[in-house]
Amino acid sequence: MHTQFFGNFLLNKGVITPEQLIEALKIQANTHKKLGTLAIHSGFMSASEVEDVYITQTHFDKLFGELAVNLGYLTEGQVDNLLTTQLPDYMLLGQILIDQNILTHVELENLITEYKSVYEIYDLELIEEQQEMVNKLLSDFYLPEDIPHSEHILSYFTLLFNNLVRFIGEDFTTLGIMNLTEVPTNFCIAQEVEGSFSFFSALDMEQETAVAFAGRYVNEDFETFDEYVHASIEDFLNLHNGLYTVNMSNDYSMELQLQPPVAYENSLIETGFSFYLLPIMYSFGTINFLFSIKKMDE
Repeated sequence: MHTQFFGNFLLNKGVITPEQLIEALKIQANTHKKLGTLAIHSGFMSASEVEDVYITQTHFDKLFGELAVNLGYLTEGQVDNLLTTQLPDYMLLGQILIDQNILTHVELENLITEYKSVYEIYDLELIEEQQEMVNKLLSDFYLPEDIPHSEHILSYFTLLFNNLVRFIGEDFTTLGIMNLTEVPTNFCIAQEVEGSFSFFSALDMEQETAVAFAGRYVNEDFETFDEYVHASIEDFLNLHNGLYTVNMSNDYSMELQLQPPVAYENSLIETGFSFYLLPIMYSFGTINFLFSIKKMDE
């Protein structure tokens, strides 16, 4: 899940545009991880040393690892280690931005250092530390300081991102959360959850984006916007909210009830409560996720 957070970090830093990020996410699925990027990530080589090897490769028809050993930057054992190393997805995103001449190796190295420092990312291999990192990212990125019942909403968005990764794909990033009183829709599936923590949730997107989203969810190639697309997005939102109600019951002994999903098209949604709108940018289009707290029993 780290690609989307690193992408958001780069957007907030102003080093890339949303269009450049979307294009990089499209390329990512078919990109192989380069030994130079692995070497930087593992701390075996600096960015300037990697650049030196790439320059040398323009004069000699040799593999990166062979040249790095010849130049004294790596040992043969380190090359073997790198060939079996799993590179975090956010480093692969950085590699693509380098290939697109958007970043240099030195710029990526500096950004990665800042990213790890700011968000306390030290060892992504450990699941517990990884979850702590995700929680911190969610809290820092998406939750305004004055938001009520932040622990329940944090749990909700953590589950949402996990479900997006699990059912739709990892090639997304998010923009900053917005607070609105009303929301104009394109094609929107909404669902209310009632109980001691009552809320309104919805997915809004253009029809073309809905076709791609539904196709990924059910693993089918939809070509047109039809009732199957409509039903697939309803099912995703209902599944997500259903899992959340189970979590709330297990963690807080809170019983919540799902209401039937409702569709809105090209209309203005007003609930009388403030909306939190989170744009989620996939390579195939942008999804606007809406969340509004209706009631929370003390």
